Amino acid sequence: MDDLDRQAARLRTLPPSCGPVRLVAVDGHAGSGKSTFAGRLARALGDEPPVLHLDDLASHAELFGWTGRLLSQVIEPLSQGRDAAYHPYDWNLRRFLTPRAFPAAPVVVIEGVGAGRRALRPYLAALLWMERDAEESWARGRARDGAGLSGFWDGWTAAETRHFSSDPSRPFADALIRECPQGYEWLPMPARTASPHQTVTNSDDLPPAY
Repeated sequence: MDDLDRQAARLRTLPPSCGPVRLVAVDGHAGSGKSTFAGRLARALGDEPPVLHLDDLASHAELFGWTGRLLSQVIEPLSQGRDAAYHPYDWNLRRFLTPRAFPAAPVVVIEGVGAGRRALRPYLAALLWMERDAEESWARGRARDGAGLSGFWDGWTAAETRHFSSDPSRPFADALIRECPQGYEWLPMPARTASPHQTVTNSDDLPPAY
C-alpha cells in the first residue's frame, strides 16, 4: 500500500534541521529509483518543494568529492535562511555551468548516492534509503543508460562500493523505502541502528523491517 501522503504529512511536521529548513535526504544505490521517488515525494509534500539532485554537484573528476560544494553553495545559505545558488555540472560538456537558484523552502529534498553521508547527517531532518540491492540497482542503471556508458558504469560501481564501505548511509536511515506495484512501502529501521531523529516507528502500524 502506498503511504506517501501520510508520510509526507509527517515529514512536514519535523523540526527544522538546517536553519528554518527541513532537509529530507533520499539515498541508495545508483539505479535504485531515488530520482523518481524524490519527485513523487516532493509532489506529496505540497507546493512542490525544491529537489536537489547530487548528480548536479558531482563531476567526472569527483564522483563523490562534492561535499565542499554542497556545504558552501547550498547548506550554508539555507542554514541562514537565505536562498541558495549552486553551479550544476554538465556531464556532456564536462564543466560547471552558471549558478542555478535553489530556494530556502520549509522542506527541501536532496537525492543522490551519498545524500546521507556522515558530513551531511547533522543537517538532515530525515534520511530515507531506497531499499534495492546494489546489483539489481546497477543493472537497472546500465539498462537505462545504454551500452555507450558501460565504461562509466564500470568506474562508478567501483567508486560507489568504496564510498559505502567507508561511509555507509543505510544504518543511519530513518526508514527504508521499497518500491512495489502499488507505490512505495515504508519500512522502519530496527531500533538498534536507527538514527536519533527517527521519524517512522513500529508504533505507526507499519510492517516490520527485515
